[in-house]
Amino acid sequence: MSTEHHLSIRRQARYRVLGTPGPHIREVWFVLHGYGMLAEYFIRHFRAQDNGTRLIVAPEAFNRFYLKLGGRVGATWMTREDRERDIADQRAYLDALYHHVVQPLGHVYVVALGFSQGATAACRWAMLGQARLDRLVCWAGTLPHDLDLAPHADALNRLGLLYVLGDRDAYLTAERLAAAEQRLTDAQINYTLLPYAGTHRLVPSVLCKVAALIQSG
Repeated sequence: MSTEHHLSIRRQARYRVLGTPGPHIREVWFVLHGYGMLAEYFIRHFRAQDNGTRLIVAPEAFNRFYLKLGGRVGATWMTREDRERDIADQRAYLDALYHHVVQPLGHVYVVALGFSQGATAACRWAMLGQARLDRLVCWAGTLPHDLDLAPHADALNRLGLLYVLGDRDAYLTAERLAAAEQRLTDAQINYTLLPYAGTHRLVPSVLCKVAALIQSG
């Protein structure tokens, strides 16, 4: 009978950046893509937010796969296989990337924005990681279903959780949204809901509204 083992190794992680690091940077956005996406294409949605004082960093999930046989490649933050170790590796990766990017810049305002599956990854990072985040944006996704939110209520309230949801999002049904909102209410976590007319995607005009809300505090 076989037995399962794990071996820690070093590996390289890929990420994309919009903007040029330097003393002119006031904000850093870590933007986490959804299931089946790659950082190269995901970060293009944020080109209008590259205003000279904002650095946008798109980490790419480790687990890449062919979306169709021999065709386009996508990545996923985790699957149900060996899930807990993938989550731990993901958190360590994001923490290391944070220190690599933010430490040389000094005091900057740091935003974590996750889309779809990336929203759950961003929320896990905000609750369990070592990074000092200032704002959390959850776009077309939900908080991790298997984490008790109550112990993290103070941290999440400090982050000013912003929920961005399309009114025709096929993946976030009214029932799922109601359940997510109830969890936040039960844990006494405040949040701002930013609805928009649209489906399960990033919308440039809504991104501009998100940027404005972040800048207004």
